[in-house]
Amino acid sequence: MSFPRACGVLLHPTSLPGRYGVGDLGVEAYRFVDFLAAAGQGLWQVLPLGPTGYGNSPYQCFSAFAGNTLLVSPDLLVEQGLLAPENLSNVPSFTDERVEYGQAIEFKEAMLRKAFENFVRANPAGVRAEFEKFKESSSGWLDDYALYRSLKRERNEVAWTDWEEPLAGRDPAALEEARARLREEVERVKFKQFLFFDQWTRLREHCHDKEIKIIGDIPIFVAHDSADVWAEPHLFKLDERGRPRFVAGVPPDYFSRTGQLWGNPIYDWERMRADGFRWWIERVRSMLSLVDIIRIDHFRGFAAYWEIPGGDKTAERGQWVFAPGRELFDAIKSELGTLPIIAEDLGFITPDVIELRDEFDFPGMRILQFAFSSDATNKDLPHNYVRNTVAYTGTHDNDTALGWFRSEPGGASSVRSAAQIERERQFCLEYLDTDGSQINWDFIRAVFASVGDTALVPLQDALGLSSEARTNTPATMSGNWSWRLQDGALTEQLAARLRHLAELYGRHPVMHDRPEHTAESYETKQTWG
Repeated sequence: MSFPRACGVLLHPTSLPGRYGVGDLGVEAYRFVDFLAAAGQGLWQVLPLGPTGYGNSPYQCFSAFAGNTLLVSPDLLVEQGLLAPENLSNVPSFTDERVEYGQAIEFKEAMLRKAFENFVRANPAGVRAEFEKFKESSSGWLDDYALYRSLKRERNEVAWTDWEEPLAGRDPAALEEARARLREEVERVKFKQFLFFDQWTRLREHCHDKEIKIIGDIPIFVAHDSADVWAEPHLFKLDERGRPRFVAGVPPDYFSRTGQLWGNPIYDWERMRADGFRWWIERVRSMLSLVDIIRIDHFRGFAAYWEIPGGDKTAERGQWVFAPGRELFDAIKSELGTLPIIAEDLGFITPDVIELRDEFDFPGMRILQFAFSSDATNKDLPHNYVRNTVAYTGTHDNDTALGWFRSEPGGASSVRSAAQIERERQFCLEYLDTDGSQINWDFIRAVFASVGDTALVPLQDALGLSSEARTNTPATMSGNWSWRLQDGALTEQLAARLRHLAELYGRHPVMHDRPEHTAESYETKQTWG
């Protein structure tokens, strides 16, 4: 579907400021939404919201349906009466520079356990009723997820393939015994999920009150060590021990000479086709209960995906394998109606990917950082955009605009040589007609001015930050997902500058309600003086 002309900001909630070591869904999230409204922005894009594991990547979650309870706000729990103020009297001394995942997880887990204990002891009628309603409406995924996380905790977080065979293989008697033995822990996991979804729903309502829509993110693949694969292994290409026979990734590209080995198991598309793509329909339905628009990561994988032998150490020996994307999206559309989906169509794109995207009228993506690597025919240059496009200065996988402009050869951010970097930099300066002194704003102006219906900017670019503020460097294992917004950085001056560009280029939300400026209306205005 086509979207109205709009603009917005990319920021994951973990990057918000606050005193608990990681951003959450509390007061700073509401302040950020208020900032977006003051800045004339109609969109807030987040990364996947699922529970993360080792490496803290939101693209490797323990569930495609569950929420990340690290985002639960302790302050909101105090307001609800689930925590007493004294429960937060001994908060560790966290740095506000980066997310401290280890210490923050330990603190949040203790805090959530205390909230559950208080809930069980006081049993407040209103919260109990909402919790029971949540359990019933979410049982399709929640029951398996809660048992999976409880079993992992009991086994020191080892992967499900290393559990005892009756549990790894989901023997009904073994599962029933585990549910009974771990009843309290299972209920605790469910309660934590309830808290996440309750707080997220309230925050989304605030967004809507401010005329801001949320863009969520669905990774095409799921993690092998996840409740999804453990609960329904027949939907994936696994061996008899539950280990992936093939894994996902991408071939060598701009980011890595050996490609990217993601390690996610590959779907058994024949099995999924046999039941009408039920799992995918429910996944999209669940996501649309949380967000207004879905960005599907690695969209090209629905036409063909890079399948790598399970034991390989790099992505170089993979091969392209057909995927039934047309059948899948037909099934989802038949069940859910018009799909508000953005197709992440980056990387090695072939005609079949473009045909699939255009058949369903999904807008694709254009990244300004990629625009200067060739000549005037480059599809990422703004003069080559089409309307049904989402234009970015960069994404969570890119360096910041300033970092890209200042980049040097030999870094982890790309495989470009010194000559390539200088050639791109000079082309960029000439194309944007700038001296580069405010290159981040030159980038923002270019995507806002473009014909693309949607323009999105990582917050780091609006703040003019360099590579130290980068969110993620693909094909690296450490230092990612930890950048945090500094308290006080969202100034009135910044909001005014973004609002000016939103108004100047017809992207401010209030402009959606204005009549078209026809020649007749223009003449009338002139007559009225």
